[in-house]
Amino acid sequence: MEYFVQQSINGLTLGAIYGLIAIGYTMVYGIIGMINFAHGEVFMIGAFIGVIMFTVLGLAGFGPVSVAIILVLLVSMVFTAAYGWTIERIAYRPLRGSFRLAPLISAIGMSIFLQNAVQLLQGARVKPLPAVVVGSIELMHADGFSVSISYIQILIISVTVALMVGLTLLVQRTSLGRAQRACEQDLTMAALVGVNVDRTISFTFVLGAALAAVAGVMVAMYYGVVDFFMGFVAGIKAFTAAVLGGIGSLPGAMLGGLIIGLVEAYWSAYFSIAYKDVAAFSILVLVLIFRPTGLLGRPDVEKV
Repeated sequence: MEYFVQQSINGLTLGAIYGLIAIGYTMVYGIIGMINFAHGEVFMIGAFIGVIMFTVLGLAGFGPVSVAIILVLLVSMVFTAAYGWTIERIAYRPLRGSFRLAPLISAIGMSIFLQNAVQLLQGARVKPLPAVVVGSIELMHADGFSVSISYIQILIISVTVALMVGLTLLVQRTSLGRAQRACEQDLTMAALVGVNVDRTISFTFVLGAALAAVAGVMVAMYYGVVDFFMGFVAGIKAFTAAVLGGIGSLPGAMLGGLIIGLVEAYWSAYFSIAYKDVAAFSILVLVLIFRPTGLLGRPDVEKV
C-alpha cells in the first residue's frame, strides 16, 4: 500500500508537468484548429533558460531561494513568450488561410530549427543543475518503507494548481478570455463583432509558451538535467495527454496529463520500465476507440 501511495505522488507530479505543456497544445487547437508541434521545443528552451538563470544567480551569490525561483520563472516565461509570439508570426499567421497541411509542416520545420539551434548554442551534452529545493516530508512509515513527498514535488503541484485556477479565471472572467472563446467558436464572426483575432491568437501562443516555460523550469529543478532533445519526448507525451483529455478542453488537458503521469508511474513500478510509453499510448488508443473526442472533449459542430 505504501509503495502504491508513493508512486501515486510521483505520478501526480509528472502528470502536472505534462498537463502544463498540454494546455499550450489544446489552447492553440481550440482557437485555430491547428497543432503547434514546436511547443515541445519551447518547453525545452524554458528549461535551458532556467538552468542558465539559476547558474548565473548562483555565481552571483543570490541568497533567498524562493525569490530566486520566482525570478527565474518570470525571466523564463518572458523569453519563451517571445518565442511563442515569433512562432505564431512566422510559422502560422502567413499560412492561416492556406491548406491545412501547410501550417503543420511549417511548425515541424520550426521545431527542428529550434532543436538544432539549441544544440549548436548549448552543445549536445546534458546540462546539470544542482539541487535548488531540497528536503521532503515523511507521510507514513511501515514495514521498513517510508512514503514521502519532496518539497520540489509540493512546489510543482502547488504551482500547477495555482496556474490552472488563474487560467480558468482569465478565460471565464476577462475580456481576453471572452475574445478567446469567441474565436474558438467562429473566427470570422468574432472578427465581425469587433474582436481583434490576430491579437487574440498571438496572446494564446504567448500564454501557452509561458506555461510551457514554467513546466520546463520545474522539470529542470525536479530531474536536475536538461538536454536539447527533451522537448521532443515531452511534447509528444503532452500532445497525447491533450488528445486523451479532449483536445480543445483545458480541464481535459490537465486530466489527460495526470492520467499519462499516473500510468507511467504505476507501470514503471510494477512492470518493465522499458514499456511505460507503450502503456501510455495504449490507454490513448483505447479511449479514442470508445470515445473519439477524448474524455472531456465535445464533438465538432458543423457550421452552416
